Order: sequence, then C-alpha cells, then structure tokens
Amino acid sequence: MDSLGKARLLAVLVPAGLLGGAYVSQYVFGLFPCEMCWWQRYPHFAALGIGLLAFFMQPARVWVALAGLAIITSGLIGGFHAGVEYGWWEGLTACSTPGAGVDITNFSAAPLIRCDIAPWTLFGISLAGFNFLISCASGAAIVALAAYRR
Repeated sequence: MDSLGKARLLAVLVPAGLLGGAYVSQYVFGLFPCEMCWWQRYPHFAALGIGLLAFFMQPARVWVALAGLAIITSGLIGGFHAGVEYGWWEGLTACSTPGAGVDITNFSAAPLIRCDIAPWTLFGISLAGFNFLISCASGAAIVALAAYRR
C-alpha cells in the first residue's frame, strides 16, 4: 500500500476509533461528556466524513490532508481541555463552575458534567489528554503521508 492509501485508511480509522472509544466510555462506562468533550468530537465527525470523501473525490491527497487537519484540530481542543482539567488555565464555559445552569426541579435533564474535573485518568493522563496525544500525532502522520510522493 502506498503512502496515500495508508493516509486515506488512517483518515477514516483514527476518527472512527476515537469516536467509538468516546461512545463506549459514555454508554458502557457512564463517563458522560462535558461541553468541551463535545467540542473535541465535532472535528472527528468532520474528519470521518472528509476521510470517506477521499476514497471517491479527487484530488484525494487534498481530502486526506483536510481530514488530518480536522483530527489535529480535535487534538488541540483536547489539549486545551486537558489544561483546564489539570488546572493550568481556566476554561471558557460555564461547565467549569459548580452549579452553573443547574435546574434542580428538572430530573429528566441530562447530567451536568464539569469541564474542569477529569472523570477518569490513566497514568495521570485524562481522556482529553489522550485525545490530544493520539489526535495530534496521528493527524500529523496523516498529513505527512498525504504530502509524501515518490
């Protein structure tokens, strides 16, 4: 498989895998997303669609590179979110303050999840931190593979 084929495959598998992991953590393990978690998902949705377009539209290298850039965008949002969780800086949203917008009379409302508290970590790295690491590295690899010509 040539570099473009590898990049095209990664441009679909990476966002699909990361979105799949996000939904498994949400629906199987009960780790509901905060507002900034959703912000990280949107570029992955776009990357998945753009990556699929690369199989059918020309020039494929451009579509693959755009998918890689969308994946990097998600990673950068994840890096910002991780910094909020680690207390390196403050977040931009009301979900970083306790009790913001809570309606205690509406029991059917979705749970309010704080953006500044990591609900799960592994080796001290939160899910947002893992998204930063995986998305930035894989997005850069996708862009590099798409740009490589023999």
